[in-house]
Amino acid sequence: MIHLVTGGARAGKSTFVLHRAEATGAAAIAFVATAEAGDEEMALRIDRHRAERSDRWVTFEEPLALDLLLPSLPHPAIVVDCLTLWISNLMFDPRAVALGIGGEDAAIEASIDRLVAALGRVRAPVWLVTNEVGLGIVPGDPISRRYRDLLGRCNQRVAAAADHVTFVVAGLPMHLR
Repeated sequence: MIHLVTGGARAGKSTFVLHRAEATGAAAIAFVATAEAGDEEMALRIDRHRAERSDRWVTFEEPLALDLLLPSLPHPAIVVDCLTLWISNLMFDPRAVALGIGGEDAAIEASIDRLVAALGRVRAPVWLVTNEVGLGIVPGDPISRRYRDLLGRCNQRVAAAADHVTFVVAGLPMHLR
């Protein structure tokens, strides 16, 4: 079961997903974090998210190679938080460019395709958190437009492969599929 959860920033997506994953009753739940603490504010944000999770959660930090990690996890439930930062990492992280999985649009698109294929090999329920960044005004600069477009294409491909898609706004889930 693949469940994509999207919505705006601070809309309650992660809280929704944490509750759903815990409701499975799994003794150990994999939490795949794509964020890295590049500054003090992000470190505090990561710490705050960790504090929200009980000791049932096992954290895996993977900013780039989700397609390699996810099928290898033996856990009965998996949460990926979030695709929004994953796409940013693929765009700007020098390691992604060096590995040939990021930097250029074609490499990022291929990474998205590999993620979707990998999701098909995961036997546990997987919840993926992402932001919907295409609901506002058209960004004023080329890099922001490129990011919006890449994330939008990623979200569409994962949604097409997902069994369930939920849009969360103001902490309220709206089930799209």
